[in-house]
Amino acid sequence: MIDSLRLTTMEERYAHLEQVVAELSEVVYRQQREIDSLHLHVTQLKEKVGGDPGLVDPGQHERPPHY
Repeated sequence: MIDSLRLTTMEERYAHLEQVVAELSEVVYRQQREIDSLHLHVTQLKEKVGGDPGLVDPGQHERPPHY
């Protein structure tokens, strides 16, 4: 009787842990997708800024003082 109760308790805990692991796995998956998307945006912004220095320092588009 005690072994049956103990086994049932362990099975309930195991089922709960399985559910928690599945939920955490889904969270990690969504976070990784967001990280990948943000990484792509950062890469695109780096390329854009590297191609046009005036985006970072607007003074670079001004004419030199001798003009």
